[in-house]
Amino acid sequence: MEQFPGFMKNELNRIGPSQQNTADIEGYYFEGRDGSQMAFWECRSDRESKKHAHDFDEYMVCVSGEYIAYLDGKEIRLGPGDELFIPKGTEQWGKCKAGTRSIHAFGGKRIVFAGRV
Repeated sequence: MEQFPGFMKNELNRIGPSQQNTADIEGYYFEGRDGSQMAFWECRSDRESKKHAHDFDEYMVCVSGEYIAYLDGKEIRLGPGDELFIPKGTEQWGKCKAGTRSIHAFGGKRIVFAGRV
């Protein structure tokens, strides 16, 4: 597969540009009853994310392509099937290669609203 299935990409669940830490990527999210969230991102071109930290834990898995994560300055390379746990409060940023798809689970509310705002 080169993309996530259509049912995962409902426009109502699209993550708008103001909610992205990486420019020009396509993302969608789902929210659990407890307020935790999962997000699915597709990177169409080589991109770099902004430095940021969360007030909750994050888990990610690289589905395809390559993602280079930087956690508190330490470089971690992820390929298809590689997983990463990011403890809350960790300064993070990363680089994705074109064609990279990743799935993220957040222990809190990462996306505040849906839509392109």
